[in-house]
Amino acid sequence: MRLLLDTHVFAWWMLADRRLGSTAREILLSPDHDIAVSAATFWELEIKRGLNRAGIDFPRLEDSARREGFEELPFRIVHTRFLQRLPLRHRDPFDRMLIAQSIAEGRALLTRDRHILAYEGIEGFAPIRV
Repeated sequence: MRLLLDTHVFAWWMLADRRLGSTAREILLSPDHDIAVSAATFWELEIKRGLNRAGIDFPRLEDSARREGFEELPFRIVHTRFLQRLPLRHRDPFDRMLIAQSIAEGRALLTRDRHILAYEGIEGFAPIRV
């Protein structure tokens, strides 16, 4: 299965945080999945770091993501076409970017964010609740 990680899922995985449940761990450990992390996730984490809301060593995080075999997914102009189609159920620009990328790239989005899950039912959007 082709997957995209929500920011909190990615951060929890990388930090071995207990908030990441066993279902998500099983999915992330399975070699059967093609897992991507969006550039938007790194952008969001950098903003949080800049606001002193997260202590992150970005070179180490990027290296770790590569070692895990996660694909880097850039945010591209084509993704904005899907972004424009989303109803305004949630104003977080990073969540909306991830939803648009998920649809455009045909990747299920692993998330626990109730605001993102509110987009369930949008054509092409396949969140996986973890």
